[in-house]
Amino acid sequence: MFQAESVDQLIAGELQAHFACAIIGWQIIVLEQTGSTNDAILRVATPSSKEGLVLFAEHQTAGRGQRGNRWESVAAKGLWFSILLRPKISVNDSAQLTIWAIEAISDVIRTELSLQPAIKLPNDIQVHGRKVAGVLVEMRAQEKAPHLAIVGIGINVNQSLQDFPRELQSRAISLAMALQQPVDRQKFAVAVLQNLDRTYQARFAPKC
Repeated sequence: MFQAESVDQLIAGELQAHFACAIIGWQIIVLEQTGSTNDAILRVATPSSKEGLVLFAEHQTAGRGQRGNRWESVAAKGLWFSILLRPKISVNDSAQLTIWAIEAISDVIRTELSLQPAIKLPNDIQVHGRKVAGVLVEMRAQEKAPHLAIVGIGINVNQSLQDFPRELQSRAISLAMALQQPVDRQKFAVAVLQNLDRTYQARFAPKC
């Protein structure tokens, strides 16, 4: 059985260096701890903030999922982050962003790790029939600017079974558990953000 041992830290500057000509990732913030990355990115953003800001937290104390469910966010073992976007879509079309994000993340899990993820609508990704990632999109209408969208993403990366609450152990999994070996979080985060940026530009925004 896989046991998580080492802890690797996300380094904002090293992540950001990969995204000089990107929409998503041009600015990256890494917090040690916050309640929810969706709430934290709204505190950082201003009405005129440029889209593409990404905010990671090594630990969320109040991460949330769909329908108000709590998202368990063990410190430094997953990727918990939110992206500030201004897609030219209506608030009622926010599901387009959810589908975009879960498809982009699933593609990276498949291509980078040779796992076979399955999308479980409306917003989950599963591996071996257990939840490995989820997306929560929250949109804010803006009167004189494109609507603001916060795309919150949680990916279980290096947890062992014991890192999940007992009631979730039969329903949750990490990438490392599926692979039986740890995953380089920094490298995986870059791959995820690069694919999110590429596919966002293709679907929702002009090319860089």
